[in-house]
This record gives sequence, C-alpha cells and structure tokens, in this order.
Amino acid sequence: MKTFGSVLVALAVAFAPFVGAAVVEQRQVCQILSSAEQCWLTCGRVLTGSRVTSAAVSGYVKTSGTSFTLNGETLRSANSYWVGLTGLTTEEMNQAFADIANTGATAVRTWGFNDVTAASGDYYQLWTDGVATINYGATGLENFDNVVAAAKANGLRLIVTLTNNWADYGGMDVYVSQLTNTTYHDLFYSNADILAAYKNYVSAFVGRYVDEPGIMAWELANEPRCTGTTGTSTGNCTTTTITTWIEEASAYIHSIDPNHLVGLGDEGWYNDPSSTDYPYQGQEGIDFNANLAIPTIDFGTAHFSWGETTDPIEWGVQWIQNHAQSQANYSKPVLLEEFGVTDNKSETYTAWYSAVIDSGLAGDLIWQSGSYLASGATPNDGFTVYPNDTTYPLEGEYAAQLKARNG
Repeated sequence: MKTFGSVLVALAVAFAPFVGAAVVEQRQVCQILSSAEQCWLTCGRVLTGSRVTSAAVSGYVKTSGTSFTLNGETLRSANSYWVGLTGLTTEEMNQAFADIANTGATAVRTWGFNDVTAASGDYYQLWTDGVATINYGATGLENFDNVVAAAKANGLRLIVTLTNNWADYGGMDVYVSQLTNTTYHDLFYSNADILAAYKNYVSAFVGRYVDEPGIMAWELANEPRCTGTTGTSTGNCTTTTITTWIEEASAYIHSIDPNHLVGLGDEGWYNDPSSTDYPYQGQEGIDFNANLAIPTIDFGTAHFSWGETTDPIEWGVQWIQNHAQSQANYSKPVLLEEFGVTDNKSETYTAWYSAVIDSGLAGDLIWQSGSYLASGATPNDGFTVYPNDTTYPLEGEYAAQLKARNG
C-alpha cells in the first residue's frame, strides 16, 4: 500500500507474546517480563563502533515449517513504519509501541529507509549528484537505535523494510533518478550501479544490527513492482526480472547477516496470465510462488486493500486461503502483511481474521492503527484504528485466538 506520507501501523499476530513497558532513553537498559517463557530478560543497547548490539536479550526468530519460532516457542507478530521518521521523542516511540503491544502483538514492521536529496528531519540516506551518504547521526541511524530500544522495551521485535516501491520516503525512484538520470523504475532491479548502491546501503544498515535480537527480519522492499509512483518503466520488466533481483538481494543479506530472517515485503501477486482477476495475472512483475520458492527467502508476504471487488469480504477470504495453500506447498510461513477497509470494519475484519485462523496462515498485519501522542494524533487516512476505536478490541481478541491455535 502507498503510504502517502501518513502513518502505517499494522497489528500482526503471528507469534507468541512478550509483554512489558518502560520509558526508553538513549543507552538506557530496561527489563521485560516474558510471559511466554516466565523469566526476566534484560534488554538494552551497547554502541560498539558502527554496530549496535543488545546487552542481554538472547535468541533470534527462526522458522520451523510454516511457523515462526523463538527459542523453541511458537511466536506471534506485528507492524509500524513511521516511528523513526516523524520526529518522535523516545517517550512517544514508547507510547506508540505500547499501543501495539497492548493488542497482544509481539513484532512490528517498520521502515528502514528514507532517501532524500536535501537534508531535513529524520532520514537515513542523502543523495547529491549521484552520490549517496548514509546518515549515522542523531537524525539517522542513531535515531533508529532509539526505535529498536523502544520496541524492545515493549516486548516487540522489528521487521525492517529496506526500500520502497513508491515515492514516499524516497525509495527506488531516487536510486534510479540519481544514478541513471531517467524515470525508468524497473532499472532498479537490473542496473549494476543501482544494485551496488542498494547493497552499500544494506551493508551499512543491516550490518549495524547483525547481532541485535530486537530485529526479527529484513524485507527487501515495500511492494516491489515493475512500475512505481510515476508508472514509467522500460517496458522490458517481467516476473523474471524481479525474481532474479530477489535471488541476488536476499542472498546478499544472508551473506552478511546469518542471524535474521529475510522476506520480500511484496503484495503477494500471483502469475497466472489466464486469470481474469488482476492480482493473479502477473502483470506487475511479481510471481508469488516463484519468489517463495527462493531458498534465501524465509517467509512470504501478501497485501490487499485495492477495492477491486464489490465483495471485499469474500475476495479477501479467498486471497487468504490461496496464500495459505502456497504456505503449505512451500513449507514457509506467510503473513497477510497489509490489509484494510474504510467501512464495515468489524464485520470485514472478523471474517478475515477467522479465515486466517482456519486456513493456518501464519499471521496478519492490519493497515493501520493509530496512537494519541503528546505531539498529537497520528494521521488518519480512513483505515486508521485508534485505541478508542470500536475495532481496536478485535486485535486483542484475535491475538488470543491465534495464540491458542498455535499452542
């Protein structure tokens, strides 16, 4: 889903809960009570050169067949991209994560990118005349250190997405513009200079957190397609183009980080040209099954909220069931990573949650939840679920059901 500069928080439930809360400050060490393991875990951050390591949190999330696991326990999951990009104080980060954790979620998806051409606010990479400079300072990766610490203070681990198909927060089109002086979006997947620049950024960002148990997983990109915001491409992009890029990029991340999972972050489009339903036809360059089969992709993702049907409940249930079948076929967990409606929320979400439970899909992340912070309410795009919304309790109820299903 395009972010349009607003807030995304998805409350996903895919693995077993950790609960706790504490106000996080720079370099503060905190303690979290793990209800799943009934023991105290010390969490914190120690800066060692360019790498951030945890003071005492142990264990990395892994997969076992179609499940996510941690230290042998079946886990549950969640999502929030905006926490490190909107100038929040550490207290506000903590409040935002607390609102998510209160639904029973235990992991959060967040943006690990912001490419800019003029330094302003929080950003991670500054581009000038084709040269990228990574921001390691207080408005860059040091700020993301605060995001990691605040998430851990609330018993949450992060799923971190490393670039964007859309123009929000820079993304692929900045690489293309800066390094090719064109607007051909699909060059991001095949141009040698762009691939080298992406790997350089990934090396700095991922390399900083290799030993950080507060990271659950890396995602290559948010919603990769052959075209982006401008709709411009060379006309030569196919599913093979993007699948080949996925193979190279995911293998590269695993080569520098053996500890964390790697996913794509895509919408889950299928590649059946004979289908009459657009998300199944493969025209956007995504072949969900081919990508899930890649050995260096550890889990699958799917999104939906396009309004392409007059019956979103039925269409969504089928979409969930189809991806659950792919999950079973390839023996890898799949997350319904973004979904949302602007009306009839309770009935729609209840049906979709039931489909996730019944199908065995690993979990889901709603678009989007909101928080009331000291600086004001987070943006409302019509999809937003705030803590006082009547839909909000559904997240907790569903989290309990998923935990019970997973044992």
